Amino acid sequence: MAYRALADLVLLLHFGFILFVLFGGLLLLRWPRVAYLHLPAAVWGMLIELAGGICPLTPLEQRLRMRAGQPGYAGDFIDHYLTATIYPSGLTRGIQIALGAIVFLVNATVYWWAWRRRRA
Repeated sequence: MAYRALADLVLLLHFGFILFVLFGGLLLLRWPRVAYLHLPAAVWGMLIELAGGICPLTPLEQRLRMRAGQPGYAGDFIDHYLTATIYPSGLTRGIQIALGAIVFLVNATVYWWAWRRRRA
């Protein structure tokens, strides 16, 4: 029971980290010092995805699930939990690139705006 609870906690932590990587830039508007946490997190998230790597939280969750008697899963967190939701069938590589560009532009705009506001 404890291993399952720990695996669920790692799952929630992992999901929260992904949300922070994607939307943490918006927190700058209220708390500019969040950039010290968000920028390294965003770079880590980008590097893991671009390199095709697996976040260390994925094997940790899988081990905890197996110790709890639950089946593990193949692939990474994104493949197992989010692919069908984030990447519905029919999604082309061009659409993926456009979505990635939108995420970059939104975060770049938020950082630029926060930087301009801070200078004023």
